[in-house]
Amino acid sequence: MSSSVTYQQVSLVYPGSETPAVYELNLDIAVGEFLVLVGPSGCGKSTSLRMLAGLEPISEGRILIGDHDVTKVAAKDRDIAMVFQNYALYPHMSVAENMAFALKIQKVGKDDITRRVNEAAALLDLTDYLERKPKALSGGQRQRVAMGRAIVREPEVFLMDEPLSNLDAKLRVSTRTQIAALQKRLGTTTLYVTHDQVEAMTMGDRVAVLNAGVLQQVASPRELYESPANAFVGAFIGSPSMNIVQAPIVDGGVLFGDYTVAVDRSILSKAGSAKTVLLGIRPEDLHISDEGTQIKVSLVEELGADAYVYGDTPQIDGTAISVIAREPGSIGTRIGDVVRVKPRRHYIFDANNAGLRLSE
Repeated sequence: MSSSVTYQQVSLVYPGSETPAVYELNLDIAVGEFLVLVGPSGCGKSTSLRMLAGLEPISEGRILIGDHDVTKVAAKDRDIAMVFQNYALYPHMSVAENMAFALKIQKVGKDDITRRVNEAAALLDLTDYLERKPKALSGGQRQRVAMGRAIVREPEVFLMDEPLSNLDAKLRVSTRTQIAALQKRLGTTTLYVTHDQVEAMTMGDRVAVLNAGVLQQVASPRELYESPANAFVGAFIGSPSMNIVQAPIVDGGVLFGDYTVAVDRSILSKAGSAKTVLLGIRPEDLHISDEGTQIKVSLVEELGADAYVYGDTPQIDGTAISVIAREPGSIGTRIGDVVRVKPRRHYIFDANNAGLRLSE
C-alpha cells in the first residue's frame, strides 16, 4: 500500500559543523507520486533521502510516512525499499535468490516469495535470467535486479539514490525510461535523487531543486523551466544553462552589452534602489539578428539540425561576458564571426535578494 511522505521543518546539522546540511525542509509527496530531488554536489539531496530512510539523524522537525511519524523509528521498521548507486548484489546468489533475500529474512512464506519474485521478474524482463549469477549480467540487468529486490518487498515508499550513475550514457537513457514507466505501473510513492537535471526533468511528476541545503523550488518540470523562482533554478534547470548577466538599469529597460532590452518600469521598481539586476536569457531565446548586442563568436557546436553559438559581448565597463545562443545549423556561423544577438524572451532576477525572479 503506497503512502504519502511529509517533511516538516526538517533540519540536520552534523556534529562540529555550524552550517546545516539540510535547513528547514518542507516537502509533501503525494500518494503514488514520482518526486525527484535534484541539485549540485553537496546540496543535501542524498542526506534528505537518507533521513527519510532512517539512515541519518534529524536535528529538528519531523518526517511522516502517511499519518505515521517515523522521525524516531528505526530504519528496519520503516516500510521503505532503497535502490542505490551501487547495485549491492550478492555475487554467490542467483538473481532469484538476490531478489528473495529480504523476504526470507522477514520470514515470508515460500509460495508468497516465489509469486512476488516471478511477478517482479516479469515486470522487469528478468524471467529468463532468474538462475544466473550477477557476474553473468550486464550493468543494466544488474540494476534491474536491484530494482526487483526493492519491488518484491511491496513497500509504502521507494527511495532511489542516483541509481543510474554507474551506467553508460546510452543505457542511462533507456533505463530511466523503464524506471519511470515501471513506477507508473506500480503506483508506488517514489523519491528519486540525482545530480543530473536531464534525468530530473524527464522522469519526475514534480522536481524539487536544492542548493546549500535549502529547498529552492518544487514544481512540475515544465513550470521549473518556464517559471524559475530564482536565478539559481533558472541557471541549473536547462542545458545549456540559461545566460545570466549583470545588467545595468537604464531608461526603458536594462543593458545587455550595448543593447537596451525593454523591461516594464513596474518590474524594475521591485529592485528598489539597486543599480543593476540579473538578466536571464535561455540559449533558444537568443537569436542572431540585424539588431541586438554584438558578439564575437568563439566556438560553434554543430548538433545537426541545431548549433550552439558561443561568444563574448563587451560591457560598458570594458569587461566582456560570455553568452550562448541556439541557432539552426543551416545558418553557418563560424568561429571569428562578429554577429548581433537579440533576446526573444527574457527573465529579470533581483541581483541582491537571493536572485528572486522579478518578472512575471
